[in-house]
Amino acid sequence: MHPYLPHTDSDIKSMLEAIGLESVDDLYSDIPESMRMKEDLNLPKAKSEIEVRNIIGKLAKKNLSSADVPTFLGAGLYDHYIPSIIAPLVSRGEFLTSYTPYQPEVSQGTLQYIFEFQTLLCDLTGMEVANASVYDHSNAVIEAAIMCASVNKKKKVLVSETLNPSSRKVLDNYAKGQGIEVVLINEKDGVTDIEDLKNKIDDDVACVMVQSPNFFGIIEDLEECANITHTAKKASFVAAVDPISLGILKKPGDMGADVVIGEGQALGIATEFGGPLLGFMCTTEKFLRKLPGRIVGQTVDNNGKRCYVLTLTAREQHIRREKATSNICSNQGVNTLAATIYMCLLGKNGLREVAVQSMSKAHYLQSKLEEKGFKLKWDQPFFKEFVVEGLTADKQRELLKDKEMIGGFGLKRFYEDYDNVMFAVTEKRTKEEMDRLVELLGGK
Repeated sequence: MHPYLPHTDSDIKSMLEAIGLESVDDLYSDIPESMRMKEDLNLPKAKSEIEVRNIIGKLAKKNLSSADVPTFLGAGLYDHYIPSIIAPLVSRGEFLTSYTPYQPEVSQGTLQYIFEFQTLLCDLTGMEVANASVYDHSNAVIEAAIMCASVNKKKKVLVSETLNPSSRKVLDNYAKGQGIEVVLINEKDGVTDIEDLKNKIDDDVACVMVQSPNFFGIIEDLEECANITHTAKKASFVAAVDPISLGILKKPGDMGADVVIGEGQALGIATEFGGPLLGFMCTTEKFLRKLPGRIVGQTVDNNGKRCYVLTLTAREQHIRREKATSNICSNQGVNTLAATIYMCLLGKNGLREVAVQSMSKAHYLQSKLEEKGFKLKWDQPFFKEFVVEGLTADKQRELLKDKEMIGGFGLKRFYEDYDNVMFAVTEKRTKEEMDRLVELLGGK
């Protein structure tokens, strides 16, 4: 098969004449002759589409997919069940091709599901306002820090060492450009060191960030962290949460959180090699005019019928760049829709069932591993992830090689002192899969 070349010789001649050049080589006249490549690139001969498909297919089969084998990998992305109705609904043309809803008269469908997404998140977190949306958990961390610094007019942020390390790295990167000082609160026994928080909180702090369940899967005492935070003048408490956990855990808004952030991937979105994702932010009304992204509101039209409009957008496209809270110019529209459908399908009872099953199965696996000699690293309450002693990532890789099983996450990647494995369990895992994992790992 001949490759498709859209430009004929006459096309190329016409384009060169239009820009006043003799040949294609003249386009590279700024590059010295001695530095130009004279021979062909050292690339294999072009292949047909059929041949390329076969090659790529063989390469893809070398990967283990969570669609084909059980996975106990978590660390921020989770293999939760995705109802089959979500894919055909989000794939409808009017959703896939919808553009930024600047014109409400032609964007009511998009505006309505964004409004419903915001409403559902407020119900879930116990907060007053939600946006739609930010790009992922890391982006939510960054935006929360910048927003709190702007509202509270301070430049210091305290971040727990148990917050997702990937997000902390991204925060460090962005904070430099914003002139924000990031101070770590130490981890102790797998949770935020409360005494260290008490020692580091002062009136220069714009906000304190704590994740629960934290990166190790352990449930933190958000209420105490919020109380300590609020001892400082104009300091805000930011809680990072797993939305699935809110099916059974107390709402962060009821525990003193001023800002609630998180990753919405668990709400009906596939892992897809790490993206695209769905970061969310919910706040009290205090932050309403500084919240990045969009806020959709409900109103009535000239005929008194319910309708939806963009209410507030504190971003650089709509206001003077120097006054913008954020440069977020789009939301994760299709993923926002997927999460909205997921939450509506499951409802309060369904979400609770997912949370209960995930937690119960995680505790079952932990108990079976402990019987084999793999004890909990920290004796702390956990949700759907836990860390064990006596197993390294290298050893796990050796034991599970060619066994059609994706194991847990090696902590040493982010925590040099912890050569341990962290397992994540969702409602999808079966007793047979967990028992097989325990059998393969063997124990001491």
